[in-house]
Amino acid sequence: MKIGEFELETDELVYEPSDDSFILAENLDVNLGDKVLEIGTGFGLIAMYASKLAKYVVATDINFNAIELAEKNFENNNINNIKLLFGDLFEPIKSEPEKDQKFDVILFNTPYLPTEECEILEDNLNYAFDGGLDGRKVIDRFLNEVKNYLNEGGRVQLVQSSLSNVEQTLLKLEELGFLTEITASEKFFFEEIVLITGFLY
Repeated sequence: MKIGEFELETDELVYEPSDDSFILAENLDVNLGDKVLEIGTGFGLIAMYASKLAKYVVATDINFNAIELAEKNFENNNINNIKLLFGDLFEPIKSEPEKDQKFDVILFNTPYLPTEECEILEDNLNYAFDGGLDGRKVIDRFLNEVKNYLNEGGRVQLVQSSLSNVEQTLLKLEELGFLTEITASEKFFFEEIVLITGFLY
């Protein structure tokens, strides 16, 4: 599969880049020399775009199939400033040296779909979709910790759906000391996908 300038291998157990991925890819707030963290890297596409400007990128995923796939994609595209870590949200970062635990930018295409128990997939692909009953199971855990891993003046960019209460995310970020904006959005027949950018001040 070719997306932009990148050649990507695929895996049926890893979420394939889609409209939500492209909203983030096309609106990245990454500056030259930034240290970037991407949570839930999947194919590695967003990390690859970020790596073009960043000093380095740390990319994590809870799906080991995604870690293996992203590693292949980085190698195939001759990208060598991305470090891959396996684990849930910020857990892999906690085991890194203290000097490597803070970032200028944190990116996350969240699992935002409200999911009933009967809709849960029985494989690793479920991690990409399953937002729990209200779609916020992972989003809220992410928001509770994100500030701890940002440098002063850092930015967070996350993708979510109108189905999982965008206003609640904006309010939570503002309570944490972020200036927020909806950087991009795209309407679909049953939801709106938005990219939220928060600036820590």
